[in-house]
Amino acid sequence: MNAHQFQLAGQQLAARASGALWQAPARLLCVSDLHLGKSERIARRSGGLLPPYEVQATLERLEAEIAATDPAIVVCLGDSFDDLDAALSLGEAERTWLTRLQAGRRWVWIEGNHDPGPVDLGGSHLASLTASGLTYRHICTPQRGEVSGHYHPKLALGGAARPCFLIDADRVILPAFGAYTGGLRATSGPLRSLMGPGAIAVLTGRRALAVPLGG
Repeated sequence: MNAHQFQLAGQQLAARASGALWQAPARLLCVSDLHLGKSERIARRSGGLLPPYEVQATLERLEAEIAATDPAIVVCLGDSFDDLDAALSLGEAERTWLTRLQAGRRWVWIEGNHDPGPVDLGGSHLASLTASGLTYRHICTPQRGEVSGHYHPKLALGGAARPCFLIDADRVILPAFGAYTGGLRATSGPLRSLMGPGAIAVLTGRRALAVPLGG
């Protein structure tokens, strides 16, 4: 498996090269910041046009991770939709696609700062989830044993910046999983201040690559 294995709060986790987090003993798959409908939201608000394939591209990547891991629980860690209208504007094909991905497993939408709140797309909608020894929420807090997203961390290592996980003894911050998402430099002040001594970044892409976070 192309992933970086690590422990958090006594739980065995894998930071996958795709940007998904896998907790094998619990069969729990977690992704963050899908931002479904971002191209529609940009066109609606500013008139700017992006290729209208980001929902399909993101769902294809998510489907591949579900096929690879066969999770019992999927946790979408906030900002799953770019705003309320983006969620409401999902086409019937995309809604059916999500219904198919949810079939036979528990599906949890964690609220994010972009998220519209409960929408008629199946699953449950929670501010946070505590399960299998960890707490899942959108934006990190000082709590230990926490899995969060929100910041879209990226890191350059001898080339273009790649989305990355940030991991220390107390928490893991996930990269954005969505196809059309920017990022914040992992060594920037806001992110570096959140991570404790010995923190690492795990770059995503063709392989998961763990490196010291540095300063």
